[in-house]
Amino acid sequence: MTFLTKRSDLPLEKDASSKFVPWLVAPMVFLSAVALAGAFILSTLIARWDRDVSGTLTVEIAAAPGEASLSGDRTRAKVEQTLRILESTPGVARARALTQEQLVNLLAPWLGNSDLLRELPLPALLDVTLSQDVNVDLAALSKTLAQSVPGASLDDHRIWLARLIRLSRAIQWLAVSIVVLIGVVTSATVYFATRTAMAVHHDVIEVLHLIGAADSYIARQFADRALLLGLKGGLFGLGLTIPVVAMINFGTEQMEGGFLADLSLPLLGWVCVLLLPLVAALLAMLTARAAVYRSLAQML
Repeated sequence: MTFLTKRSDLPLEKDASSKFVPWLVAPMVFLSAVALAGAFILSTLIARWDRDVSGTLTVEIAAAPGEASLSGDRTRAKVEQTLRILESTPGVARARALTQEQLVNLLAPWLGNSDLLRELPLPALLDVTLSQDVNVDLAALSKTLAQSVPGASLDDHRIWLARLIRLSRAIQWLAVSIVVLIGVVTSATVYFATRTAMAVHHDVIEVLHLIGAADSYIARQFADRALLLGLKGGLFGLGLTIPVVAMINFGTEQMEGGFLADLSLPLLGWVCVLLLPLVAALLAMLTARAAVYRSLAQML
């Protein structure tokens, strides 16, 4: 590769001040990749939550005293009356009552799958799907249910979903801020490392100027070196990142669904993560070039 073996008139490969740059860029790329992957995963989750939950409601009916969930006559009568109210409400596309087994399966991950759950007075739950074409007056529906069916309550998923999305958005912005901060720190480090190298090779640079070397030629020497060091560090950091993200993908594949399922990194996220070493290398190159021009302006 000609880039890796390109001859330089400056002995930059022996410069101790720049040898630590790859070791700095590597953890920076790793942290940026993890933060970026987290932001993309959160974006995917938010889209799925909004799609799956925003158009649904849950109606809870407390079990009648002395009855275990849907097994009692009075509880079943309440459920049937609630279903009639929901089916006659404009904007309700579908309403169904969860069976006893479905209720037990919902609680099994937390309370265990035992026969005791079937004897508990579990509330009846009704899953309601809303139409996308008609807006439902949820306040009026909740009031009607409370007056007509004692013990019935309406749970609007959009309330807690909006809070959860706001929290997720804040975490996303935090992740983006971390990536930007890491970029600033990396640029500052490369900048001062380049300025130090310029001071070390001050005499050589003056000789090059005397024999007619242009500022752009000297800047290219440092920029190419910074690009190589940044790319080395970025690839090493990427090598640390891929196993971490792969383990997250593997772990989510073992889930049997649920609220936090599908935590895998989307394709666009993988592309952005894989491009991070190149971005870090280009950032190092541009920073080194700017540092050289600034130093040369002060030297002359």
